[in-house]
Amino acid sequence: MSFEIALSGINAVNTQLDTISNNIANSGTYGFKSSRADFASEYAGSQATGATVSSQTQSIAVGGGVQSTGRGMDAAILGRGFFVSKDMSSQSLYSRVGIFSVNKDGYVVDGSGRHVQGYAALPGSTSLGAMGDLKVPASQMAANATDKLQYVANMSADWSAPTVTPFDAADPQTFNGSMVSMVYDSLGTQHSVTQYFVKSATSEVTVHYSFDGAVLPATTTTLHFDVNGQLSTPAAPVALALGTPAGADALTVNIDYAGSTQFAGEATTSANAANGYASGSLSSVQIAEDGGVMVQYSNGQKQRAGTIALATFPDEGSLTPAGGTSWIMSSESGTPLFFTPGSGLAGKLSAGALEQSNVELTGELVSLMTAQRNYQANTKVISAQSQMMQNLMQAI
Repeated sequence: MSFEIALSGINAVNTQLDTISNNIANSGTYGFKSSRADFASEYAGSQATGATVSSQTQSIAVGGGVQSTGRGMDAAILGRGFFVSKDMSSQSLYSRVGIFSVNKDGYVVDGSGRHVQGYAALPGSTSLGAMGDLKVPASQMAANATDKLQYVANMSADWSAPTVTPFDAADPQTFNGSMVSMVYDSLGTQHSVTQYFVKSATSEVTVHYSFDGAVLPATTTTLHFDVNGQLSTPAAPVALALGTPAGADALTVNIDYAGSTQFAGEATTSANAANGYASGSLSSVQIAEDGGVMVQYSNGQKQRAGTIALATFPDEGSLTPAGGTSWIMSSESGTPLFFTPGSGLAGKLSAGALEQSNVELTGELVSLMTAQRNYQANTKVISAQSQMMQNLMQAI
């Protein structure tokens, strides 16, 4: 019986050594979670029969260090949750490794080429779309015509009405100041809108306009200020009809002067911002901290292509390890619950970073020495039992 007991100890230690070796081998693997071999005694009735490894405990809940990479498609999970991907057979795999890229077909994939799962973006809405394969649009971003211009300035109370009249855009003596704003038509062609400011009364400034250098005839706006220097009228944005650029739709821009003032001192401009933009082609893709897959275009615009999903489990320690530093669902782990990063039970993301292995190398080396000692002790039992049997046979 001693042979069998010692042999069971050797077998258990061998399993422990496999576990320790795997931990040490993956001490530099991103997103790896260490495991521990749990020993248990064995009995046949009241007779001791040795030891066995009863379970393998995974330290999934223990986070690894976060290493900054600066790469836009890297992301680390801070807290609970797993990235979700699907392989060619549509099997779902769960991983802590946030190394992503966009393949030639526009799909967001992980380091093993599996399709990353998330919520589609709904144009014009902040709501989440259906969950599935995340894909980056390959088409050119369409141009967006300007329809709003915010202009906030101080029209100096020290201005004097021009002595040279009438207004002439070519003669700076007929106006007190001017400002150029850039706008876009429906084709994405850029145009200039110039405002010319003329002090016309004590608390009044008249604005004349030109479009691409051509003065808009009979198109003026009068700004009125109260005794505190605050704009009183117009109270609403001014609709400025700019005509119809060649091949494009008619262009009308609503200029909002709210917040403009008439104080003494220097004339200043604090806001001159128009919406609209030219068309653009895809230039880069980045992962945002809220899980957004953000597409950067050559026109400077950003667009959300979707949002990465994170999965949590009732018993994540019971997930079954799989290749590619990932896990698959088991009957003991329970079914996954899906969230966006930072919501529900899921942790937040650290963009441009990766989670390191949570293996504590010093502790593993100590465990390795302990396992070696236990292995040697069990072999001593076999050696002693063998010697005793030899002595008995010689005595007979």
